[in-house]
Amino acid sequence: HIENKRRMLIPQGGRAWRIVFGGLLLAASADAFAPSAGGRLAFPRSARLATSSRKTEVCMAGGAALPNGGAAPFGTQADLQDTVDRAAQGQSWKRKITLLGSTGSIGTQTLDIVEYLPDRFEVEGLAAGSNVKLLAEQIKKFNPKIVSVGSDKALSDLKDILGDWKGTMPEFAVGDKGLVEVAKYGESDCVVTGVVGCAGLLPTVEAIKAGKDIALANKETLISGGPAILPLLKQYGVKMTPADSEHSAIFQSLQGVPPGGLRRIILTASGGAFRDLPAEELLRLCKEDPEWVRKKASTHPNWDMGAKITVDSATLMNKGLEVIEAHYLFGAGYDDIDVVVHPQSILHSAIETKDTSVIGQLGWPDMRLPLVYAMSWPHRLEMPYKPLDLAALGSMTFMAPDRVKYPSLDLSYAAGRTGGTMTAALNAANEQANEMFRGGEIGYMDIFKVIEKTMEAHKKDLNMTPSLDEIVEVDVWARKFAKESAKSAVVL
Repeated sequence: HIENKRRMLIPQGGRAWRIVFGGLLLAASADAFAPSAGGRLAFPRSARLATSSRKTEVCMAGGAALPNGGAAPFGTQADLQDTVDRAAQGQSWKRKITLLGSTGSIGTQTLDIVEYLPDRFEVEGLAAGSNVKLLAEQIKKFNPKIVSVGSDKALSDLKDILGDWKGTMPEFAVGDKGLVEVAKYGESDCVVTGVVGCAGLLPTVEAIKAGKDIALANKETLISGGPAILPLLKQYGVKMTPADSEHSAIFQSLQGVPPGGLRRIILTASGGAFRDLPAEELLRLCKEDPEWVRKKASTHPNWDMGAKITVDSATLMNKGLEVIEAHYLFGAGYDDIDVVVHPQSILHSAIETKDTSVIGQLGWPDMRLPLVYAMSWPHRLEMPYKPLDLAALGSMTFMAPDRVKYPSLDLSYAAGRTGGTMTAALNAANEQANEMFRGGEIGYMDIFKVIEKTMEAHKKDLNMTPSLDEIVEVDVWARKFAKESAKSAVVL
């Protein structure tokens, strides 16, 4: 059990502020951000997974730091020099953007940025699913050269809506193949991957092969495909910048940190819908009023997000997945990635450097800021967003995550430390369980049971050096296994 104690951001006396994670009591001293004793988390029996002694350049069993760095342009002398060279370009630049998932939350906010900064960005391609009415409006406004939709029916409906439009029609593509065609199309400088789930993996791979930089808003790309993605980035000389708030905050905080200067990553979490509900009360409600739990899990106290990620926030699985993503993005070992609950969602994440300085990025909860930085890095563009007023904010609080209420953290750390295809199995099982929970087929605590059972079953087929095809195979298998196990009496 973890006792939750709140701490002010800046303690009296001016000492470096730090917080204890990894299941330890949040320290009451000003020296609060100390790493957990012994480094690693002590997993419960149900979360322990056998690890292999095999290891590769990319994915190392035991969760050690990646020897060749992560996906983000950080950590080497060459990365540091490239950042400086790009920044020295001044303001004489413009980038062509391809957007995967244009009608979703990430997509619409990205297009808000493009519309506000037409001298910096223009749209090369758009990919969407079935919201053809909104897609038609986007086509008319941004004039993409290629557009993809999810089905033949959606394409037919889209063409009907655009029938009287006098503008230049884009090329059209359909389905998963169409998503890939848009991702690798033309002269786009940067592909923003805003599609949800593992569906973003193959289009991202093809965009990388086409030499396009990636603004990564799809965390599953690295969580499932990290072992295959990292070598491709190096092979094709492509830059990958994070477009979600937490990893963008880490990336921003790392600017100017020299090679070898990073000690630790500190991921912040809002705590989701059940943040202020004691674990015992949540367990009681899961038994006595599961529909209230389902409805509550579909809301978020701070952010306006899609249905899947909102539930992931309620289970704190989003933070567990972000731990794995941070490992692949920045190359940090799992012992050096910590999680803290920060209810106000103002400090979006932070880093600790070797000299114990803690550097973080603060701002009001607004996804457009990490998006614009991912597309414009390393430049800083003037935006019309509300400035952060620290005096008006008054205070910020932090607490250790309750691992009884949030088993997803231990499961995620276990999958990450196991390495190889285990993270793909974790991600696929979570996507399936999340969907079934939202559909009323399973309860809240069943989500964790389904994920754990899928991970246990995958141990015998664990692959530490998977190809992209093998990762996709694990994804397909894990979804099927999770769905079948969710329906069994053993899980429920």
